[in-house]
Amino acid sequence: MKLGTRRAGQPGPPDGSRRQTSPSRPPQQNGAVPGERGKQDKSVKRGNWGNQIEFVLTSVGYAVGLGNVWRFPYLCYRNGGGAFMFPYFIMLVFCGIPLFFMELSFGQFASQGCLGVWRVSPMFKGVGYGMMVVSTYIGIYYNVVICIAFYYFFVSMTRVLPWTYCSNTWNTPDCVGVLDGNVSSRAALNLTRFLNTTQKRTSPSEEYWRRYVLDLSDDIGNLGEVRLPLLGCLGVSWVVVFLCLIKGVKSSGKVVYFTATFPYVVLTILFVRGITLEGALTGIMYYLTPQWDKILDAKVWGDAASQIFYSLGCAWGGLITMASYNKFHNNCYRDSIIISITNCATSVYAGFVIFSILGFMANHLGVDVSKVADHGPGLAFVAYPEALTLLPISPLWSILFFFMLILLGLGTQFCLLETLVTAIVDEVGNEWIIRRKTFVTLGVAVVGFLLGVPLTTQAGIYWLLLMDNYAASFSLVVISCIMCVAIMYIYGHRSYFKDIEMMLGFPPPLFFQICWRFISPAIIFFILVFTVIQYRPISYNDYIYPTWAISIGFLMALSSVICIPIYAIYKVCRSEGDTLLERLKNATKASKDWGPALPEHRSGRYAPAFSPSTESHLEVQPLQPEKGRSEAAAASPVQGSNGSAHSQDSRL
Repeated sequence: MKLGTRRAGQPGPPDGSRRQTSPSRPPQQNGAVPGERGKQDKSVKRGNWGNQIEFVLTSVGYAVGLGNVWRFPYLCYRNGGGAFMFPYFIMLVFCGIPLFFMELSFGQFASQGCLGVWRVSPMFKGVGYGMMVVSTYIGIYYNVVICIAFYYFFVSMTRVLPWTYCSNTWNTPDCVGVLDGNVSSRAALNLTRFLNTTQKRTSPSEEYWRRYVLDLSDDIGNLGEVRLPLLGCLGVSWVVVFLCLIKGVKSSGKVVYFTATFPYVVLTILFVRGITLEGALTGIMYYLTPQWDKILDAKVWGDAASQIFYSLGCAWGGLITMASYNKFHNNCYRDSIIISITNCATSVYAGFVIFSILGFMANHLGVDVSKVADHGPGLAFVAYPEALTLLPISPLWSILFFFMLILLGLGTQFCLLETLVTAIVDEVGNEWIIRRKTFVTLGVAVVGFLLGVPLTTQAGIYWLLLMDNYAASFSLVVISCIMCVAIMYIYGHRSYFKDIEMMLGFPPPLFFQICWRFISPAIIFFILVFTVIQYRPISYNDYIYPTWAISIGFLMALSSVICIPIYAIYKVCRSEGDTLLERLKNATKASKDWGPALPEHRSGRYAPAFSPSTESHLEVQPLQPEKGRSEAAAASPVQGSNGSAHSQDSRL
C-alpha cells in the first residue's frame, strides 16, 4: 500500500480534497507512518547492526577469547581429561546458555547499554556501573596481552626465531635448548634435569620471555623502566582498536567478518600440522583420557562452572551492549544458543591444537606431557613458542599462532571498548554527544592507553596478573547474581516473560524460566562459594606477592561491587516517599521510560496514552502537517499488538 492512499472505510479529508499519492516520498523515521504498518525495525538515532550475521560474529568474537586457547585445555587435562567434559557441558546447559540469553534479551528489549537498561529497576543501576568498572579493568590489561602478541608477531618475521637457541646475550648457563647438541644426548640431559629436583631446566623461550621481552624486575614495587618495544606495540593495538570502532558498530560489524572467522582458519592449519607430528597422539590422549574418579570431586565442578561463566563474558556488560544494537524483533533466543555452543566447541577444538604440539614436544624431550603443559602467559609465550621451534619453517607457524592470538584478543577488546563508549553516550543521551561519539571513543582509547603504560614496565607482568586474578574474579559472580535477582524477583519474572513474548512473539521456554528463577542463581552462588573456598594468594612462578599488593587486588575487586550499594543508597535517598518502605518501592519500580526504545514497538502496557501533551513525544509525522489538530486526531495512529501503526477506525 503506497503512502498517502486511503483504506476502504476510511474517511477522506474533511475538506473533500483528495490525498496526493507520492511514491517518491521518503518513509518516515523508523517506519512510523500514520495509517501504515511499521516498515522498519531500526533505530535511526542510535544505529543498528548492518545485518544479523554481524551481531553473531561480533558476539562470537567477544565470547571466544584468549582463555579458550590458554586456559580451557589446561583445566581439561588437570581435571580428568574427557571426564571434565561432562560437568563442563552440564554447566553450559544450566548456567551458561540461560545467562547468555538473559543478558541478550535484556539489552535488546530496551535498546540501551549496561546503564540505560536499569530503568527496569533504577535502584540497581549500580550493577551497570559495576559492569563498567569491570570492563575498564579488563580492557586495560587485555590490550597489554594483545600488545605482547603483536611484539612476538613482529619478531617472528625472521629466518630463525630468537628463542630457538641459548647462544644469545640474555641467556644464562642454565639454559638448555631443545635444538642444542645432538638429539639423543639432549634428550638424556633434559630428562635428567627434569627428574633432578635441585636443578630445573631453563628453556631459551623462557629466558627470552623473562630476561629479554619483559626484562623482569625482582618485585612488583620495583617498576623499573618502560619497555619501549612493548609500549610501541601497545600504541599499535590501541590504534587498531580505535580505527575498527571509529564508527561504532557500523565499522566494527564489518571488521568481525575477518577477526571472528580467521582464527578458525589458523586453528585448523595448526591442528592439521599438529596431528601429523610424532607424539601428537600421546598429547591428545593426555588431554582427553577420562579419569572418572574425578567426577565426584567438587573442585572439578567448580572449575567447570567458573570456566563457563568467565568464558562467555557474563556480567561484563558487553553482551547487553552488543544486543542493544539489534533490531527489536531479532530472535536473540536462537543467537544465544548458537554463540554459546560455538564458544564451548572452540575451547574443545583449541585443546586438540595445543596438546598435539605439546605431545610432540614431550616426545622430543623424552618426558611426560605434564612436564611441558602450562596455561596462561606461560603457555602462549613460553611453552607453545618453544614447541614451534621444532617445526620446519618455524617462523611461519609462529606468525600464524600469534596472529591468531591477536585476532582472538581484538574480538573481545572491541566489545569492551564499545561497552564503555555506549554506556557514556546512552547516559548523556543528547544529540550533541551522539554526533560526537567518535571523539568519545578516541577519549576512552587514549585513557586506556595511558593507564596501560605501567603494565609495560619491568614489573608490568606482576600487575597484569594481579588485575587478571582480582579485578575480574568474584566481583563478576556477585554482579551476575544481583542482576538475576533484580530482574526475576524485583522487576518480576511474569513481567519479564511478557516483555520477551512481546519482543520475540513467544515466551521464553519453560526450561529457561526455571533456570532464571532457581537453577542459574543457585549455580552462581555455588561459584561464589567455590571461589572463596579455593582462594589462594596469587604468585607468579616462584615470586610470592606481598601483602600490600594483594590488598590492592582486593580493592580492585571491591571497587566494582561497591558501586551497587552506594548507588542503591543514593537512589533511595533521592526517591519520593514519607517512609523508608515507600522510598524503597519507588526506587525499585520500573521508571516511566522503561520499555522498547522506538514508539512503534511500545504496544500493550507500554502504549502511550494519546493526548495533546503526549502526542508530541511520538516519532510520528502526519502526511499533511498543515491541517488542523482535529484532522490529526481523527487519523492519529494507534499502536497495535504487533507494534505496527494503524488508524483508529481501521480493523485490518
